[in-house]
Amino acid sequence: MSLQWTAVATFLYAEVFFVLLLCVPFISPKRWSKIFKSRLVQTIAYYGNTSFIVAIAILVFLLIDAFREVRKYSVTEKVDLTNNPVAVDHIHMKLFRAQRNEYIAGFALLLCVLLRRLATLLSQQATLMASNEAFKKQAEGASDAAKKYMQENEELQAKLKDAGVAVPEVGKKPSGVGVQEENKTLKAEVRSLKDELEATKKVLLKSDGDVKAMKKQAENLTVEYDRLLNEHSKLQASSDAQSQGKKSN
Repeated sequence: MSLQWTAVATFLYAEVFFVLLLCVPFISPKRWSKIFKSRLVQTIAYYGNTSFIVAIAILVFLLIDAFREVRKYSVTEKVDLTNNPVAVDHIHMKLFRAQRNEYIAGFALLLCVLLRRLATLLSQQATLMASNEAFKKQAEGASDAAKKYMQENEELQAKLKDAGVAVPEVGKKPSGVGVQEENKTLKAEVRSLKDELEATKKVLLKSDGDVKAMKKQAENLTVEYDRLLNEHSKLQASSDAQSQGKKSN
């Protein structure tokens, strides 16, 4: 086996080991998720993305080369080599190596993609498990809260019954007669409120008219007061003039 195919075979064995390791049942997806999110693995994944693409390209190239070699040495049925058994053995050996290399390259390429997919699925499963646990805890909390509220409601109803307060039963609807009586009472209250509103409006209108009349009367009184004040001033001025004339005589 040449050096390149030895490297591909080693890579294939490493892939088989990692696939089996990822399929180990006693290592949970959460543990794998923590490992994948570790700083070392994140650094390798960050800088190894290009290497992964290069490895895929190399494996594809080697697979194509192996397929070409298989087609090249598959000539025993087309060429008559019965007179040269050494050539037949040589061609069979070359064909066997080409087929072996083809299988090695094909399985290495397949496991390379499978490893990446397994890592992605394990991370997604760990995320789903964490979300499931969170939803489960939330549902348990809501159930406990509902039970607590129901228990408190029952205790409150029991206390009210002990105190002699009538507590309506949950889900029990009132009878039809009670509903009709309640509707009649509400209609009567609405009518009385409407009457009170109309009376209040009338009182307000009357008060508004009284205010306007009082305002007009106050204006008239002000005008009359001004007129009387002017007349008083004139009379006082004439009286002062007469008194001064008498003094001068």
